[in-house]
Amino acid sequence: MFTTFEKVVLGMALLRILSGSIEISAAFLMLKFNDIERALLVNSTLVLVGPIILILTTAIGLSGIAAQISYVKILVIFIGIALILYGVLSK
Repeated sequence: MFTTFEKVVLGMALLRILSGSIEISAAFLMLKFNDIERALLVNSTLVLVGPIILILTTAIGLSGIAAQISYVKILVIFIGIALILYGVLSK
């Protein structure tokens, strides 16, 4: 009845659950404060959460398949992540 999860998949899923919980908590804080300036402050702190979770989740996933893929492919993946972060965070 119970499914055994791979440790890597479980770690990735738990990080995503944590990320979602932080996002939902931020939404409740915005409602609690009921103030535009504070809501923007809470929202701006979330800018750090997304990229950190993206990097950690990808790193965990890559560590699980590192023996199966080449170093060039791992490098390409990290370059892709860097480009995503640059595009999102640049002004």
